Amino acid sequence: MSQKRVIVIGAGASGMTAAVFAARQGADVTLIEHGKRAGKKILSTGNGRCNFSNRYMDASCYRSEVPDFPMKVISRFPLEMTLDFFRDMGAVFRERDGYLYPYSGQASAVLDILCSEMEREKVKLITECETEHIADRNGSLCEYRVETSRGVFLGDSLIIATGGKAAPATGSDGSGYRLAKQMGHHIIKPLPALVQLRCRERFFSRLAGIRTEASVTLYSCGQILARDQGEVQLTDYGISGIPVFQVSRFAARELDRGNAVEAILDFYPVAGFDETEKMLHSRKMLCSNRTAENFLTGWLHKKLTSVLLREANIRPDVPVKELRDTDIHRLTALIKEFSTEVTAVNSFDQAQTCSGGVDVREIDPETMQSRKKRGLYFAGEIMDVDGICGGYNLQWAWSTGAIAGTHAAL
Repeated sequence: MSQKRVIVIGAGASGMTAAVFAARQGADVTLIEHGKRAGKKILSTGNGRCNFSNRYMDASCYRSEVPDFPMKVISRFPLEMTLDFFRDMGAVFRERDGYLYPYSGQASAVLDILCSEMEREKVKLITECETEHIADRNGSLCEYRVETSRGVFLGDSLIIATGGKAAPATGSDGSGYRLAKQMGHHIIKPLPALVQLRCRERFFSRLAGIRTEASVTLYSCGQILARDQGEVQLTDYGISGIPVFQVSRFAARELDRGNAVEAILDFYPVAGFDETEKMLHSRKMLCSNRTAENFLTGWLHKKLTSVLLREANIRPDVPVKELRDTDIHRLTALIKEFSTEVTAVNSFDQAQTCSGGVDVREIDPETMQSRKKRGLYFAGEIMDVDGICGGYNLQWAWSTGAIAGTHAAL
């Protein structure tokens, strides 16, 4: 029996993994990459430390138009299999609160061992190679013809692992969507995810640079879209930080539908409204010798206090002892329910991943094979699956790459 030929388009995390697993099955593997090198995006993950997975793995960590699809895939190549894969290549890990990193703290370590393994498995890596067109010839034998800037490649199986459109500086240019369309697949509109939110109000220019513990709740059409809590960063244009990233994909999709989106910030999420209001009344007695501009000193950031007082119509020079119950109530409402209108998400240039992509209803979760074209497989971010921060998008890359590579070579 002749050696099976597998072509992988895209040498990111999922594409390299797919190439390794296909080669381990005995396939002749060609990995095509349009950039100058493989795995460039890996180097920027986890702020250069590569948070490559997470001990906590649950359906709530992934988003898709088909909510149960991601975990159907992950369950077939779960975390322990991922760890075994990397251990076998010589990786040593460290863990912090369930977040997994290479022990060296260097993302380059992950990339280097993947490149070494591809070399060991004799994967043919072709860089600076633009894929221009793909075609299949269905018959008793299914052969894929991949036309590129560096010639034509023929394969028995084809894996598209080109990523999405997020962080285009790392090579993600959305070209895989065009290739998937050529093969008859439907693309759910890609939008930025894990990204900052832009807000309408002018007071953000006075809040820029503040980092504070807060919860963020998104609303649209009277419904809660999403909620998260952690360190929120206030910028001159709106809101940022991990909690904002976690909910941003919901804002992007709702805004794209033409619906208004409101973000409610709770600057003291450790207590309820009534408890916070009681604290302010107690603080009024404790700080009666102060003026309002120093009323929250020792609790909230000074610049944030200034904006809260202004929005509550409280003059900063008013003695604290003269604050009325209605003033305290308005101030409590602003601390606990600070409302801002979200007008946009930042662009793909700032996004860490995409929401949207190839419709996963057209993909078999057991094999990652197309339900439309025999011998065609998908891996990684190109599909309509996006994970939250914490190593989940890389786990998606490892799982889908391993599954697609294994089955493409059979």
